[in-house]
Amino acid sequence: MALTANMVIALAKVLGGLFTGSPALLSEAAHSVADSLNEVFLLASLRRSKRAPDAAHPFGYGKERYFWSLLAAVGIFVMGGCFSFFQGAEALRSDASESRTGYLAGLAVLCVALLAEGTSLAKALHQVRGQARRAGRGFLAQLRRREDPALRTVLAEDSTAVLGVLTAIVGLSLHMATGSAVWEGWASLCIGALLVYVAYRLGRDAREQLIGEAVDPETRQAVRAHLDGQPEVDTVTALLTMRLGLDSTLLAARIDLVPGLDSEEVEVVSGRIKDSVARRWPTLDRVFLDITDASHEDRVRAGEERAALEGEVGALDGEAGALVGEVGEVGVDGAVGDALPQKQG
Repeated sequence: MALTANMVIALAKVLGGLFTGSPALLSEAAHSVADSLNEVFLLASLRRSKRAPDAAHPFGYGKERYFWSLLAAVGIFVMGGCFSFFQGAEALRSDASESRTGYLAGLAVLCVALLAEGTSLAKALHQVRGQARRAGRGFLAQLRRREDPALRTVLAEDSTAVLGVLTAIVGLSLHMATGSAVWEGWASLCIGALLVYVAYRLGRDAREQLIGEAVDPETRQAVRAHLDGQPEVDTVTALLTMRLGLDSTLLAARIDLVPGLDSEEVEVVSGRIKDSVARRWPTLDRVFLDITDASHEDRVRAGEERAALEGEVGALDGEAGALVGEVGEVGVDGAVGDALPQKQG
């Protein structure tokens, strides 16, 4: 839906920008062209990331989504942001004016673009809310989790597009009212700055996921508590996680079992623990347990890691509490349930 909307909008903006000579409209045209190309990348990522694991990629192709999201961020920066800066600089150096018909044509194109971008944004927001509902967490908590890079990129693009179109409308309107192209120049520069910022945020997220990002602190804390709660487990000395894709996560844990278990019992316990983790967290589909004797240093380090994790979760709960407080001050009914992140387990 986002790709179709952006292709139509890009064509309209290009034709309107060439007809009116509007820098802000041409900047928005570059923005839509960049978005269209990026969505082609994201569609490719959806197909390629679902390929089954093979000998060359035993953990699957889930990280394809992160790679193509990184390319999308680069596309937003180069094709959208840089071209908008160029158009803004050109407009500030000139003082061209346009006929009233040209202004009205440009505004008409931008209004149609605003309607189409708003529809695409509403669809993306509905999809995020559906994911949050299925996961049993709030809308804002779902946005922070960065689980679906393709959807997150589309949501960022559409949000930026709506803001960019509104900025272009203001710049073109002021140009029409004052006769000075400076307003459109500044509008183009603002659009460029907005695109560069969004590209930076998306690129940073994709980088974190490509180099190996852990699952959220709440899930890590719940998994550690689950393992610690097994009667045969004496100590969880290390817990490592890494997202392999949208529905696949690697879990590697080093655990020390209680004394007195023979090799067959250790094998049975290990299988049961893996099964219990898989049932409780279906996305933790790659579970590896390292059964080893814990030294004093291992136990000390495990305690430090546990305390650090509790601090991370506490900080997140504090942020959520502050957010709920702000929502409560403005009197938004029912927002508390959406604002608080729901802990798994």
